[in-house]
Amino acid sequence: MIPSALPPAAATTATETWTPRESPDLAHVQDPIPYPTLAWIIPQLIPSPEVLGGTGGARAGLRWQVTPLLYSFGLNRRVTPWRFLVADPLSRQSGSIEVFFTPEYAARGSGMADALIARTGVRSYFPLLQHGDYLSVSIGASQFFYEGRPCAAVEAGAYVASGIFGLQVTYSPTRSAEAGAEWIATLRIRYF
Repeated sequence: MIPSALPPAAATTATETWTPRESPDLAHVQDPIPYPTLAWIIPQLIPSPEVLGGTGGARAGLRWQVTPLLYSFGLNRRVTPWRFLVADPLSRQSGSIEVFFTPEYAARGSGMADALIARTGVRSYFPLLQHGDYLSVSIGASQFFYEGRPCAAVEAGAYVASGIFGLQVTYSPTRSAEAGAEWIATLRIRYF
């Protein structure tokens, strides 16, 4: 509807020539793709603590995460949905699917030696409150080798504060009882 305060000639000109691309509000929209910097790399070295549990008891562990590729389906369509190595909180928590690599360290447990685990997988995030800023959830699947044997796992997680804090629970039905870690609970702390 054209406001009545405009003269008919001005109103006609405005409606005929204006397009969304010419909007002054959209003229400054850039397509920022984050890239790794030293200020970003240093906090990534801080691991998330985890507890590994199963038939052999419980033990402590540490987990890091690298996201080589992320596609966000929750971003504004004017912004590129692809992220490489650096995934900002908005692109991840507003709805996305990512390929991840997770090195893990499992401390010595009752009758078990220290273990290093390298996990690769796919995870998808879904926003629940305020586009994922307040609360989001994830589901995923991963593959890893433990003591030379291939294993698989599924996981679910919940995250708050734009994904900075979260709880992930991983279940690996393919791990044998002597591995002693069918379940893994990770208190995820991310500094993006």
